[in-house]
Amino acid sequence: MEKLSWLDRVKQHPRMVQIFLFLSIMGPGIITANVDNDAGGITTYSLAGAQFGYTLFWSLIPITLSLIVVQEMCARMAVATGKGLADLIRENFGVKVTFYLMLILLMVNLTNVMAEFAGIAASMEIFGVSKYISVPVTAFLVWALIMRGTYKVVERIFLFACVFYVSYLISGIMAKPDWHEVARQTVWPNAKWTLPYIVMLVGIVGTTIAPWMQFYQQSSVVEKGIAPEDYKMVRLDVIIGCIIAPVVAFFITMACAATIHQAGIPIASAKDAALALEPFAGIHATWLFAIGLFVASMFAAAILPLSTSYSICEGMGWDAGIDRRFEEAPQFFGLYTAMIVIGAVVVLIPNFPLLGVMYFSQVGNGILLPIILVFMLRLINDKRIMGEFTNSRTFNIIAWLTVGAVILLTLMMVFFMLFMKV
Repeated sequence: MEKLSWLDRVKQHPRMVQIFLFLSIMGPGIITANVDNDAGGITTYSLAGAQFGYTLFWSLIPITLSLIVVQEMCARMAVATGKGLADLIRENFGVKVTFYLMLILLMVNLTNVMAEFAGIAASMEIFGVSKYISVPVTAFLVWALIMRGTYKVVERIFLFACVFYVSYLISGIMAKPDWHEVARQTVWPNAKWTLPYIVMLVGIVGTTIAPWMQFYQQSSVVEKGIAPEDYKMVRLDVIIGCIIAPVVAFFITMACAATIHQAGIPIASAKDAALALEPFAGIHATWLFAIGLFVASMFAAAILPLSTSYSICEGMGWDAGIDRRFEEAPQFFGLYTAMIVIGAVVVLIPNFPLLGVMYFSQVGNGILLPIILVFMLRLINDKRIMGEFTNSRTFNIIAWLTVGAVILLTLMMVFFMLFMKV
């Protein structure tokens, strides 16, 4: 009897075939959602736990649902059209509209890249490493990864980096929270609807669903070349990623709520949160928190410029893609390089007003996100573009309600930032 190869044996088991198929497709959804837990996100969740304890946990449930709805639509558009979001906007709404959208996106994402390098500097300073060493070295590494790597290699490294978010789960457990109170506040919160509480709630929404995510995920699904018949696997990848990311956010918030909030210690950044954990959970909890901040910031410092390069090149009709050579896509690699260099250099400038820059990026995200979501819903409901992949009536109701809630909260965030002092 002829001995079967391992591949033939796998083919005899449909469930195994499905598992291997998912593993081959897995990546865009999980990577995109997890990168959103970057330096700005970690800072927001740390402040939420430190200032309001467990009382904001409930918000992560509807936020998770909203994140799944928005990112699933991006993946579906990519599979159905084989085009990135910026490409579709340019084709259907014109070059002029696309140009202004890309200009805003570039400015907002550049300030976010600065924040990522600030996160790298802050995390390594906890270990005694100067920012004049950590920032240039990290900048070179993330630049070389994209310039010299292939899409498959880059995606595998990004997926491996997601493992380091486990450090926040361990830090949260080491903080020894009151699990009964955690469960109660998640289901039946003791919310105090003061102005600072509302601002923090809106900030959590704003940092969890960011405009760059829609562009990057759709572009990465397109570059991976996933076929329409594999859509269910792409959707599963999106759902898993959009669940993992809020779980990490939950544990970051919980670690700070169980320690810093209980002790009434004021903090202003993720670095402060990491250092404040030591008296309550030990030095190892501080180190884990700092390692998580470093990996998250480094991760995002690579993805955000990459997302911006994809978006602008698609929007302007230029060639783009990690697998291309510099000569084939000079605008793509040139934009990526420029954002890395500017983001790193700015952080090294003494007394640079980084908080003001981060403020601008949040306002920019708040202005851009509702516009992007409306464009997405117009595109995904166009049968000429989407064919059988348009939203169903039920899903459309859920999607529009989700988008309406995100728009309302985002506009509230912009209003508070522009006109209120909290």
